[in-house]
Amino acid sequence: MKRTAAGLAAILIAVSAAAQPMPPVPMGTGPGVHDPNSPFAPLPARSDVVPWSLLTAVKTKTEKNKVLPVFDKPQQALHQKTQRVQGFMMPLEPGEKQTHFLLTSVPLSCGFCVPGGPESMVEVRTRTPVPYTLDPVVVEGKFALLEDDQYGLYYRITEGVGVK
Repeated sequence: MKRTAAGLAAILIAVSAAAQPMPPVPMGTGPGVHDPNSPFAPLPARSDVVPWSLLTAVKTKTEKNKVLPVFDKPQQALHQKTQRVQGFMMPLEPGEKQTHFLLTSVPLSCGFCVPGGPESMVEVRTRTPVPYTLDPVVVEGKFALLEDDQYGLYYRITEGVGVK
């Protein structure tokens, strides 16, 4: 009987603790949220690149079961012009050098996790391979806004080159 009462008391304590409201946990759900527990430092500020704050400020609309971007004038001013973007490489294929990858506003926290929403990623295609690194990189190329991309992306750089 003592074992049953002790077991029941333990269960009640566990259920009671689980039922208590938990304080909200800060979640990185998009606009370039950098996890303070990340082993990688956040992006250093640079004046020669498009700021992620501009890219992540995109608004969205829902149309035919799709979430589509709605670009404001500052974002529209980037379209079809040569731009520089700084970010972390997310390879799309294995290899030491990459010609097609995603550039993200925050580093990957695991190999299977997307670091944010489409507002915090730029698809990149380069003319010459860029060495893969865990450090931030800067890529320059023709910047495009994607209004209804088949993969749900909002931004793309083509004809890119790595910048030191």
